[in-house]
Amino acid sequence: MNGRHMLLPAALAALLALGGCATAPVNPPLTHADPTAGYRYETRTQYFQDAEDIVVLAFSGGGTRAAAFSYGVLEALKDTEVIGPKGERQRLLDSVHVVTGVSGGSFTALAYGLYGERLFSEYEQRFLKRDVQGELIGRALNPLYWGALSSPEWGRSELAADLYDEILFNGATFADLQRASGPMIVASATDLTSGARFYYTQQMFDILCSDLGAVRLSRAAASSSGVPVVLSPVMIYNYGGTCGYKEPPLLTRIANSATVSRPAARAMQQVKELRYFEDGKRRPYLHLVDGGVADNLGMRAILEILDELEALRLEGVPTPLDHAKTLAVFVVNSLSTPPLGWDAEKNAPGTLDILLRATGVPIDHYSYEAVELLRDTAARWKVLRSIRDSGAIVDNGNPDLAKVMRVPNLEVYVIDVSFGALKDEKERTYLNELPTSFTLPPEAIDRLRAAAGTIVLESPDFQRYLRDLGDRVVRTPAAARELAPAP
Repeated sequence: MNGRHMLLPAALAALLALGGCATAPVNPPLTHADPTAGYRYETRTQYFQDAEDIVVLAFSGGGTRAAAFSYGVLEALKDTEVIGPKGERQRLLDSVHVVTGVSGGSFTALAYGLYGERLFSEYEQRFLKRDVQGELIGRALNPLYWGALSSPEWGRSELAADLYDEILFNGATFADLQRASGPMIVASATDLTSGARFYYTQQMFDILCSDLGAVRLSRAAASSSGVPVVLSPVMIYNYGGTCGYKEPPLLTRIANSATVSRPAARAMQQVKELRYFEDGKRRPYLHLVDGGVADNLGMRAILEILDELEALRLEGVPTPLDHAKTLAVFVVNSLSTPPLGWDAEKNAPGTLDILLRATGVPIDHYSYEAVELLRDTAARWKVLRSIRDSGAIVDNGNPDLAKVMRVPNLEVYVIDVSFGALKDEKERTYLNELPTSFTLPPEAIDRLRAAAGTIVLESPDFQRYLRDLGDRVVRTPAAARELAPAP
């Protein structure tokens, strides 16, 4: 072999050696935890202060199917205008306060928070109609990445995060999200050790004594979509106990509450889960996987907030959301149920198929229960408020009965945006058979987007919400049917 031919193997060996030393990015420590700073809902003053009508979009997991379906909801809300009871005209998208995202839905949520209106001219080509899965596989099979992939600190999810940076996020961090003017974006993952939910907010990073502002959005997306086995966990450093973090007084009040109501008990459990992360000496490293393992709808954070509100109200404690009158939650669930055909085969499915199915079944079932629990909470509050306001029950000095009647004065609307709500049976069947992957045909992307808009505008709960607010629809997306003006 001559000297010229030896150059390529030598160069490859050098690259692989460098790759073998690859380490995961470090989320930096925080010297002092400041509850009034950083990326948290309270610092989004245009959405938090004095907001009477709060709108939350919850984007589920499901790969590109979820990303496209949730994007369709954003498009529908952008293209739908209403006139309020005082004659004010606005797009429905401009009334959104919070967007939660899990797995595939986290890409749409984070990208919208970062780009705002630019999303509608770039997202389709940069991500939705791109073979992201093929590019990931291509990099994993490329010898130039093998050294890095062999490093215990830089796995397949770090490789994925770098790709997401190149094609979508451009190295943006949560500091960039903080500077943007859009709604609060909450991407979630799952802590592999405890099974607890992990949220990319400064409140959570205060507990870790870490600065969320320096964390790349691509790493949040990679951990939120890091399917166990298929992708490696994303590692986060925990410096808990080094920055003078103090638990918010309202959470301490819940934890020390003597109330034995179910909402208070659930809220106490949530406080315990947060306290798990406080000990950085015993737990210096967190390993995060797909958020869908703990909550595939991004709904549990909403349920937790409602539990906390109710628990504090039962104790007669004012809350930061007492001024709110309505809460509309769009549950954007891209769950699909493709036929497996296992019952028609004598031979059992393969090990990987069984593993994926075994993890998916409980996730899907809990997703259904989470929506029903939210509906139950909304209905119970409404009934108790009606009884309280009617004066039909006199407590006769019974303190327990008086407490029960202290439910929040918040009207909760649950707007189901899922394939099952689609009236077109043929289209519903088509969508239900789409796989969970990070590549779909362009036709599938377009049909998912159109279906999302149709489902939102045809939703009886959505129409009831608009009627109760006194809003009248004056413009709707061209892809969806025209609605009669709300009376």
